Parts: sequence; structure tokens; C-alpha cells
Amino acid sequence: MTVAGAADAPIRVALDWPRGAFRLRADLALPGAGITVLFGPSGSGKTTLLRAVAGLERVPGARIALGDAVWQDDARGVFVPTWQRPLGYVFQEASLFDHLSVAGNLRYGLRRVKAPGGEAALEQAIELLGISHLLARRPAALSGGERQRVAIARALATRPRLLLLDEPLAALDHARRQDILPWLERLRDELRLPMLYVTHSADELARLASHLVVLGDGAVRASGPVAEVLASVQAPVVVGEDAGVLLHGALAGRDPRWHLAQVAVGEHTVWLRDPGPAVPLGRAVRLRVLARDVSLARQRPLDSSIQNSLPAVVEAVGDDAHPAQALVRLRLRTPRQEVPGHDAAGPALLARVTRRALHQLEIGPGSAVWAQVKSVALVP
Repeated sequence: MTVAGAADAPIRVALDWPRGAFRLRADLALPGAGITVLFGPSGSGKTTLLRAVAGLERVPGARIALGDAVWQDDARGVFVPTWQRPLGYVFQEASLFDHLSVAGNLRYGLRRVKAPGGEAALEQAIELLGISHLLARRPAALSGGERQRVAIARALATRPRLLLLDEPLAALDHARRQDILPWLERLRDELRLPMLYVTHSADELARLASHLVVLGDGAVRASGPVAEVLASVQAPVVVGEDAGVLLHGALAGRDPRWHLAQVAVGEHTVWLRDPGPAVPLGRAVRLRVLARDVSLARQRPLDSSIQNSLPAVVEAVGDDAHPAQALVRLRLRTPRQEVPGHDAAGPALLARVTRRALHQLEIGPGSAVWAQVKSVALVP
């Protein structure tokens, strides 16, 4: 399913904005589809950057463009006000009109914008977010997650070319967050619509991000495809309890005797606890592998209790928080790499090992190793 009017238009944001003791700096080229997560601690500049893209903050000297449409370029005297930018904005609070039904709230926004094809876009959004059974209700009768789904549908009904979401789950408890995350995943997977999503939640990042921008103290610390950013050893991104990577794969098989499942990750398979019938065979999944759960060996391990041993090559070695340890970036090797002329490198892993072990095993960039993965977590 697509939203009419949506296109794979890349997003460009360039700004340098001193605000007293705080300074926001960014020079970003972001993909025109999927969810770009703006991640970082409170006060790092995430929401300010989002508001600048929306035109709610006019940043002197900024240049902001969506594809060929320039929304701000002070050097050329261009500034498109918020109401003329084809975007949808979802805030932490849904801000629905209590005196109107859900249907009334949705159509109120439609009447104000009067976007061509708005009725069809609204019907698509209602179906996509699963809220048709809520249309007759008043906002007071909705859960927090339902209110946010209505707010997102209202934003989509205007046929935006860009959807901005500013911590839309921050006001919800854990259970309600788990209720709405699958709907956000569906938006990411079924809409050809770029989304900028602000959060400091590791869970939301791991589940939703296709592209990741890490902000700290007003500066961009890293930007790129989520798997690559998380696997960096130059500026490791600690998400949740530790540094680690995301692997993309599909559920390939089950072993009911041992209650285990196999996930195909590229040309490799990984064993993990069977998630049960909620995840059918063939379903695309994400796996989280922490650096602390990966050890290295120079030879293929035999007679080991660790079920996942994967061939890899060391790409880089970086510093860790303690000088006794190092973060090692690995790239899984594939059979095609053994064929001359083929460079079919697999996904990346991170391993946390001691520098003494690296010295004893003579492991450095370019070394062929076996990565022993002690634990793999299925991202819900």
C-alpha cells in the first residue's frame, strides 16, 4: 500500500545555530523512504532539529529541502511557512478535539487542508492503522495508544510528503507502547513515505529505525543505515544496556524438540529461542546481538556449548570504555568471498574482547576469525 502523492524524495538539512550556550549543527542527507530515527539524550537537539524541518523554528542560515522542493534557503531569501509545507506532524500528545468523534477529528483536519485526494488518503490511513472500529467514539473513550493512532491517521489524511513524529509514545506506559509499535512498523514497511522519528528509547530505535541519526550536545555524532551505525567502532552507539548490532533476517526453521528456531541472516543461520506461532516461518525479523555476547577464535570451535559460530573477518579495532578492552568490528564471511572477483561481504558484528586476548591470538584488521555468539535477542 502507498499513500498517493508520496515519493522517494531525499531530505537535506544543513544548519548551524548558536542559541546561547547551546549550538545545533547538522549537515544531513536522509533517505526518502522508511523511518529515520533521531536518537540521543534529552537536550541533544532532536526536537529542535525536527521543528526546524517543520518550519516551526526559523533557523538563521539554514537550508532545508525535500527532493527538489526547497523549504528554506536564507542565502536565496526562501522560507516556506509551516502551513505551506506538505508535511504531517505528530506530537507527544494527540491533541484531539474532545467534542468531536474520531471521524469528526479526522475530517476536521481534512477540511482545513483540502488536499486533493484527501478522502482516499484518509480511508487508506484508517485501514492501515486499524482504527475503523473507533470512528464513532469520542477521544475520552480511547486508550493512549488509540489516540496516537488517530493522530497519525489525521496527519496522513493530508497526503504529506514527509511525516514528522516527535516522541509519539513518550506519554504512554509500556503496555500501550507495545500496542502501537506494530502499527508504526506497518507504516514503515508499507508506505513509500519518509518519516523523521524523535526518540531516546532504545526499544523504539531497535524496532523502527531503517536509518539512524545520533545526536549529542547539539552535534551529529553518526548518521547512516541503522545496522552500519550501530556496528561502528569509531563512535560506538550504546543503545540500552550495551553496544551491539541489529541483524536483519527471516525465520527459516524450527526445532520443536529443543524449542529453538533458526533465522536466516544472509547466507548464514542463527539459532535462538523459538518465539512461537506469533512469528510464522518466512517472517522478516530483526535480531539484537550485544558486543559482550560475542567472543573470537582463530579456529572453528569444536565441542562448544555455544550454538552459533560464524566465519568472519576483522574490519577494525576500536577503543572501549576501559583500556583493558577493545571493540572489534567484524564482517561475516560468505562462501562467495572465496571466489576470485567476488566481494560478497555479509552483515557486521561487534565483539568486546580484552586487548590481551587480541595480542595472544594475533588478531587485527584483516584477520580471519570465528565469531561465537553466546546470546541472540529477537526484537519483538
